[in-house]
Amino acid sequence: MSSPQLYWVLSGKDFTLDINNPKQPKIICMGNNPEKQQIYGAVLSLYISRLVRIVNKKGQLPCSLIFDEFPTIFFNHMDSLIATARSNRVATTLAMQDFSQLKKDYGKEQADVIVNITGNIISGQVMGETAKQLSERFGKLMQDRESLSINRTDISINRSAQLDAVIPPSKIASLSSGEFVGMVADDPDEKIRLKMFHCAIQNDAEKLNEELKRFKPIPKISNVTNQQIMDNYFQVKLDIQNLIEQEAYRLKVENEEIDEV
Repeated sequence: MSSPQLYWVLSGKDFTLDINNPKQPKIICMGNNPEKQQIYGAVLSLYISRLVRIVNKKGQLPCSLIFDEFPTIFFNHMDSLIATARSNRVATTLAMQDFSQLKKDYGKEQADVIVNITGNIISGQVMGETAKQLSERFGKLMQDRESLSINRTDISINRSAQLDAVIPPSKIASLSSGEFVGMVADDPDEKIRLKMFHCAIQNDAEKLNEELKRFKPIPKISNVTNQQIMDNYFQVKLDIQNLIEQEAYRLKVENEEIDEV
């Protein structure tokens, strides 16, 4: 963890983590490095733990916490955040490739709690145990069946009703790119007719280009040189060395006073 870039980030004071502050709202984006996942994962968890405590309060602006590739970091008590932050208008979104990833990194018990406590689920193509669990979560629906029987003398049609999975595992496993299935939570006063859904993304290139024209490029706030990063790196090391020497001297003086007594 002793890297000049990491020292620069962790010792900075250019912004605060209160992203839903009504007087100064902000967007914070943090990214991991696949080559140093275990190292930066610990640092990201530190930032997330602090940020969650700050935003999960009454009287703040509505905000969203989005964790892409969630299993690559470890954040304890994520289930508590999802359960309690709703009342403070904080939306939590967890994105992962497969449910098995969450089980591997968080353990089966905690992974089950996280998945079961979420109200909305959106999934692309997944297979195996994850597809089966999603299908069971979407539930079953009474569906009409019809069979046709033809013989020499007559034609018979049999109609029956049977409970079948709303979205079977085979359907989830065979989704194409851009197709999704899901389940949304609703309100008793505003019930959603289609709680379970199967949909596809509609790409409208012309409309997307028109929307992008509305946004202006964000100017660079500052340019940080390598020299500044290295100076900060050695300054932090010097500060820690001085702190250790001061504490060692203080303990030595206290021990001498105790011996004299």
